[in-house]
Amino acid sequence: MPDSSPLAEQIRLYQQRAEQMLDRYLTLADPGTPRLLEAMRYSTLGGGKRLRPVLVYCTGAALGAPLASLDAAAASVELIHAYSLIHDDLPAMDDDDLRRGRPTCHKAYDEGTAVLAGDALQALAFAVLAEDTQAQISAEARLLAMRLLAHGIGTAGMAGGQAIDLEAVGRQLSLAELEGMHRRKTGALITTSVLLGAVCANTLQGPLLDALRVYGDELGLAFQIQDDILDVTGDTTTIGKQAGADAALNKPTYPALLGLAGAQQRAADSRDRAIAAVAALGQRADTLIALAHYVVDRSH
Repeated sequence: MPDSSPLAEQIRLYQQRAEQMLDRYLTLADPGTPRLLEAMRYSTLGGGKRLRPVLVYCTGAALGAPLASLDAAAASVELIHAYSLIHDDLPAMDDDDLRRGRPTCHKAYDEGTAVLAGDALQALAFAVLAEDTQAQISAEARLLAMRLLAHGIGTAGMAGGQAIDLEAVGRQLSLAELEGMHRRKTGALITTSVLLGAVCANTLQGPLLDALRVYGDELGLAFQIQDDILDVTGDTTTIGKQAGADAALNKPTYPALLGLAGAQQRAADSRDRAIAAVAALGQRADTLIALAHYVVDRSH
């Protein structure tokens, strides 16, 4: 998020904090094997926007939670994201050779190690949430956080969206089908990140949580639409992965269905709905609003 505004600086601080937490949680007393741990650290600590942990911090901070109460949730969603990218890049899925400008995990190590690294990162994410002693939250809130994470990555969320994506290759999806796939595959974990920030601020139900859910849903959709756009307009060096990969695999995308201008308008519409959802928070929503703009303005 390359500008010098106070909000951008705050976001950078959240990114740095997330990086420190990930490094801490990936220092394991029993790593299984050194190679397994190395693959886990390679895939998680190898850069990235850290949007999901930033969303945890921004949401929780907006609701008054101390940052220490948000660290475990922020790390857990990024551990899940790292696991999902490892598996998404595998030959059986998208068969990608490049991620964040570096060889993907199965290229840097081997396919079996990549599968196990992803599995271990998923397990670690739940251990981090369950074992955290810094969050000043009730047992009810901790259980809700774990349930939200499980729901966001299961058949109703990320895994379900990935399954739809695999089955959709080579066939035409309707706009509603494409949106449903994106809301699960990418959007669900983004929504979960927002909700975890709220839960760690002891907001467990009510209109505010409902509004934040809408914000997360619309932000997640805008993010995935922009990813589709960057696959068309971006270059490999800037976006850190192979440009044109979706078209090469004949995958359904918003630009393919609506054209580039139509996809850009769709992303802007979702951004605006996300912003409207948190307008009632007033100045407390400034960082969340800035993130919504970033999602559709980014070049990688």
